[in-house]
Amino acid sequence: MGFWSNRVLPILIEKACRNGAIKEERERWVPRAHGRVLEIGVGSGLNLAFYDPAKVTGVLGIDPSHSLLQRARERARDARVAITFEECSVAQLPFDGRSFDSAVVTYTLCSVDDPARALREVARVLKPNAELFFVEHGLAPDDRTRRWQRRLTPTWKVVGGGCRLDRDPFAALAAAGFALEETRAAYAEEGASWLSFTYEGVARAP
Repeated sequence: MGFWSNRVLPILIEKACRNGAIKEERERWVPRAHGRVLEIGVGSGLNLAFYDPAKVTGVLGIDPSHSLLQRARERARDARVAITFEECSVAQLPFDGRSFDSAVVTYTLCSVDDPARALREVARVLKPNAELFFVEHGLAPDDRTRRWQRRLTPTWKVVGGGCRLDRDPFAALAAAGFALEETRAAYAEEGASWLSFTYEGVARAP
């Protein structure tokens, strides 16, 4: 799976995350980040163009994928804010507690082994009451689509870099102690129903 993970999967993720609906989601949430920002799962850097230099003092993007971070570094040259990167897992962040003013996570929690545990680590490095802006796909509301999500997840997880189709991001955030605000959950206009039910909003750190 090394060739697939390092060469093929980054290209597929990049293409999947560049559709019009996802671009609108980025435009809706990323510019609201402020201060020193932690981006969880920065990937190839598709969010970097949307940070507002009037609000942001700097962005630190983390990702466990070396290949995706190489792409992100190329995009960072055109960003309007200062960007740094760290190759690491969200489950074990190498940062002091209360280090960040806000955070952003888009289409990442689906591939984290234990989302609630990872989000508790995010809460640790955020300042109290800091905002986490999130967009994630996950468990659909209707039984028929849920059944398909659960059937497909074992295979999808293998080919999709650990991505699970049947998770509830709202539940994971609440379990980590975040307070949910301005939430919305609906099918995206583009994509198959089993992949396109989207959770968005603001989660406030404890």
